[in-house]
Amino acid sequence: MKRRWFAIAVIAACALSACAGGQKVPDWSVNAVGHVERFAAAYLRGDSRVAGREFHLARAETARTGRPDLVARVELNRCAVQVASLDFVPCSGFDAVAVDATQAERAYARYLAGQARAADVALLPAQHRAVAMGGGGVAGIDDPLARLISAAVMLRQQHADPALVALAVDTASGQGWRRPLLAWLGVQRQLAEARGDAAEAARVQRRLDLVAPADGQPARH
Repeated sequence: MKRRWFAIAVIAACALSACAGGQKVPDWSVNAVGHVERFAAAYLRGDSRVAGREFHLARAETARTGRPDLVARVELNRCAVQVASLDFVPCSGFDAVAVDATQAERAYARYLAGQARAADVALLPAQHRAVAMGGGGVAGIDDPLARLISAAVMLRQQHADPALVALAVDTASGQGWRRPLLAWLGVQRQLAEARGDAAEAARVQRRLDLVAPADGQPARH
């Protein structure tokens, strides 16, 4: 799986710049990348305990540099995986450091909130620009997480149709990402119910029950 997630890519770039100068990669950078990756993986599979611990460690590693821009990227990574899972909570951790974040980070935060401006498009990761401009192109995004994020932004803007929801379901299913899969299946079931397709709603519910948490209780969203 490609590691092209926003925070990971930028923090890793900081580490690589040290290598380019013949310097040893700082421990904080190596550690932060690892913690961010493990946070995202745990969150997406639905392991909140591990995700919480890894996020705390990732933030601590970047915070000890005294650089708000790096902390902002870790916070944005958390917001991104939450958005991909249709957890549209406020990005309060980023908001706390936004005043010292870069324009690119603020643009990405607005994008995640479904509020990207025309001036933000060029500042976004390339795979998100078409959606930010009001177009589609989600199916053409290679990275699964970026694809889910873009689909979620379109849903947040009320631009998602059943085909896009099905794409998001297939993406989450293919990666074995239980948390976003449950969320997107919930949307798919609601769409089926709204159009009166009882057979499809029942089929989706059977998938929800299969993916439901290990306590055996059917998933209801």
